[in-house]
Amino acid sequence: MASVEKEKDYLCFPEKMFMRRNQKVSFPDDSTLSVCCYTMQAMVCSIKPHGIWDEMLNSSFVPDAKVVSELIFIYGSMRDFDMVTRILLQMQLKDSEMLHDIFSLAISCFGKRGQLDCMEIMIKKMVSMGYSVDSSTGNAYVLYSSIFGSLAEMEAAYGRLKRSRILIEEEAIRAISFAYIKENRFYALGLGRRNVGNLLWNLLLLSYAANFKMKSLQREFVRMVKQDLVDLNTFNIRALAFSKMSLLWDLHLSLEHMKHEAVVPDLVTYGCVVDAYLDRRLGRNLKFALQKLDWDDSVSILTDPLVFEVMGKGDFHSNSELVMEYVKKKNWTYKMLISIYLKKNFE
Repeated sequence: MASVEKEKDYLCFPEKMFMRRNQKVSFPDDSTLSVCCYTMQAMVCSIKPHGIWDEMLNSSFVPDAKVVSELIFIYGSMRDFDMVTRILLQMQLKDSEMLHDIFSLAISCFGKRGQLDCMEIMIKKMVSMGYSVDSSTGNAYVLYSSIFGSLAEMEAAYGRLKRSRILIEEEAIRAISFAYIKENRFYALGLGRRNVGNLLWNLLLLSYAANFKMKSLQREFVRMVKQDLVDLNTFNIRALAFSKMSLLWDLHLSLEHMKHEAVVPDLVTYGCVVDAYLDRRLGRNLKFALQKLDWDDSVSILTDPLVFEVMGKGDFHSNSELVMEYVKKKNWTYKMLISIYLKKNFE
C-alpha cells in the first residue's frame, strides 16, 4: 500500500489532471494546457505524455495550434520524431486547416531555441504533407539559420527561400547582414526591393565604405540620389568614410548636401566632423566646420546600429555616450558635448 502511495506522489501535475481512467475527462482551457506542456517538458522522465495526447485526441476537445506546437517541440527535443509524425497525421485528420499554423509555430519554436536540425525536419515534413511554406515561415527559417547557423547553413537557407520565390523581409535581411559582418564579409542581397525602403542600397553603400572603395561608393550614392533613396544612414555612411580618410572637403560638401536634402544630422554626423578635424589637429577650425549645423539642437542618435557594426563608433561619439550615461541631463545639446570633449582633449 505504501509503495502505491509513493508511486502516486511521483505523478506530475499534467498526468494527475488528465489520466483519470475511471472518471469523465474534463479538459482545462488553453492557457492551463500550455502550463501543462511546460510541466511535461520539465518532468519528462516521470510522465506518460502519450497517454495524455491520446486522451486529448479522443475527447471532443480540440487543442489550439500553440498547444500542439509546444507538444511537438517537447517530442522533437527528445528526438522522438515518430511521435511528432503521429501527432501531425492525427491533427490532419482532426482539423487539417489548423495544421499549417501548427507547422509554422513549431518551426519558429525550434528556431528560437537554435535547434536548426529539428527546424529543418519540420519544414521537410510540412512540404511532404502537402503544405506550402509561406512568407512568414520561410523568413523565420532564414532568420534563425542566420542567428544560430554557420554561413554555409545561412546561405543554403537563403538559397532555398530564393528558389521558392518568397521575398526576403527586413528582419531576415538584417540577420543575414549581421552574420556576414561578424565574419568580415559583405554581400549584396540584390537591389530594387521597395518594401524594405532603401535598406539594401545602404547595405551596399556600407560594404563599399568598409573597404574604402570611394569611387564605387560615390557612384552608388549618385544613383540613390537620382532615385530619391537617400536618408540619414546614407549620408552618415559616407561621412564616416570621409572622416576616417580625413577627406575634409568631401565631408564639408556632404554636410551642405544634407542641408539641401533637409536631412537632420545626429550625433554620428557631428562626430564625423569633430573626429576628422581633431585628427588633423584643426580643432581651432571646428566652429567653421560645423557652421552648416545647429550646435544648439538636442542630441539624437538615429543611425542604424548595423552601421556601427561595420564602421565602429568614432571617439567623439563614444565619449559623448559615456557622458550622457553618467551625467543625467534631459536636454543635452551638441554644443555642450563638444565643449566637454574639447576640454578633455586640450586641458
